[in-house]
Amino acid sequence: MNAVQRREEILKLIEDSSVPVSGSVLSKQVGVSRQIIVQDIALLKASGVDILSTNKGYVLQTPERASRVMKVVHSDDEVGDELNTVVDLGGTVENVFVWHRIYGKIEAQLSIGSRRNVSEYLESLKTGRSSPLKNVTSEYHYHTITAETEEILDLIEAELDKKGYLVREEI
Repeated sequence: MNAVQRREEILKLIEDSSVPVSGSVLSKQVGVSRQIIVQDIALLKASGVDILSTNKGYVLQTPERASRVMKVVHSDDEVGDELNTVVDLGGTVENVFVWHRIYGKIEAQLSIGSRRNVSEYLESLKTGRSSPLKNVTSEYHYHTITAETEEILDLIEAELDKKGYLVREEI
């Protein structure tokens, strides 16, 4: 493999890993010295690849995602449809929170980004002894939703509005 192919392979190994990849691991994988890996990483960075060097290895910096808080309302039977609407359009439901008159903001992290995550969440609601957080505030609740672009968030917001889930705040 030539130097360009090697750098492509290094980048692929880092991209495909969910944990930092050490220079030693990379050098064994592509068959060169650790010093060559350091040089290749420097060249990748110089070409615009956003690689972060940590004490545990190299990681690819993930780009900032667009984020928006949306106020919604729906019944328990519509939880799956609401969440699937978001993930089908490319969003991730990062959390759910409510504003309780006595307790203030009550929040739970969700990180639901796929139909599989939605199914697992619905199953945990069905088999657990808890109900959705929205039930403490007459079904009104908020989600922080992230996506790759603002345009995707616009699509999600429009679809939630079309389905009657979105609550427009009066200013």
